Amino acid sequence: MIPDYQTLMLPLLRLVADGQEHAARSLVEKLADEFHVTDDERRELLTSGVQPVFDNRVGWARTYLKKAGLLESPRRATVVISELGRQTLAKNPDRIDTKFLRQFPSFLEFQSPSRNVTELEEELTERNSNQTPTSVDPIFKSSSAHLPDRELKRVFLLLHQTLPKMQLSTSLKMKPK
Repeated sequence: MIPDYQTLMLPLLRLVADGQEHAARSLVEKLADEFHVTDDERRELLTSGVQPVFDNRVGWARTYLKKAGLLESPRRATVVISELGRQTLAKNPDRIDTKFLRQFPSFLEFQSPSRNVTELEEELTERNSNQTPTSVDPIFKSSSAHLPDRELKRVFLLLHQTLPKMQLSTSLKMKPK
């Protein structure tokens, strides 16, 4: 069974505990081995057909750990443990999940409904380049009710500009009848 992204958080943080830079791809491979993810499960795609479910969940775990300040990304698709991440591991937590991450101010800010549209746009752009959420993004669950109409229109415009690109790549994979 493919673990959920919260179950992957602590093992991911432990994998980078050596303080070295780690390529995101190598972390996906190591976690797949650690959790005995089968080849069939590794090939299972999101409903969008764009990304493997397991890769997506590792990506979300990585994103949440970065937003909490436990990981840093010195360059694209590379992570390293932060000092806060080291301190957290030194406390030997049984589990790291979103409830645990709420103790960190930067994670609370990430989840805050007051995040501005520019931050949302940057988040969408970053995620669109290498991740596809499996459900409604928690950013929008918590934020959309609090954003003024003007800002919501900007977010929807960004989505409108991004989705056709995704649909085009999906439609190219379809075979004509």
